[in-house]
Amino acid sequence: MDKQTTLKERQSKSQHADKKSLVIGSIVATLIAITPYLFYLHESVPSTKVWNTFLFTYDSGFYENAQVAMWIVTGKIIPLFLLFIWFFTCRHWWYHVLLVPIAMYIYQIFGTLIEDLRVDSNQLMYLFPIMAIIIPSIYLIRARIFNRINKKTMQELEDEFRIGPKGFFERLKDYF
Repeated sequence: MDKQTTLKERQSKSQHADKKSLVIGSIVATLIAITPYLFYLHESVPSTKVWNTFLFTYDSGFYENAQVAMWIVTGKIIPLFLLFIWFFTCRHWWYHVLLVPIAMYIYQIFGTLIEDLRVDSNQLMYLFPIMAIIIPSIYLIRARIFNRINKKTMQELEDEFRIGPKGFFERLKDYF
């Protein structure tokens, strides 16, 4: 009798997990599907220099048009939104690399809204510390995974990943 009840409990938990997965997947798919509509929200912003709402007042200094400023912001928020979805739903070992473009888009959005200056200026200087942490971490994670899979030493893996001078045909052979 215990075996039958545990089997029924496992089937019930499996069905519950399947329903939960279906609901979450449907929500994520819906969010991705509505991104074109979210992108065109900037058209509801007036084409004036100052945009007054009941929540805030936005003065577009650099762009001299609130609609243009919001067009630029939505052009950065939508990819950031999709990167967040990708980051939180990705099952690959390298998903932390997505933090680099996420940080880049966040910096660009703040640069657009707060400073109202030139977009995309000097962002590599601010992204360098993030990249300096994430890129070596990803390399070490990859090396450990391959070490466990291939039973190779770290030195053998580093020698394998080392890029030597290659001609055009040697590079072509690597791809085929």
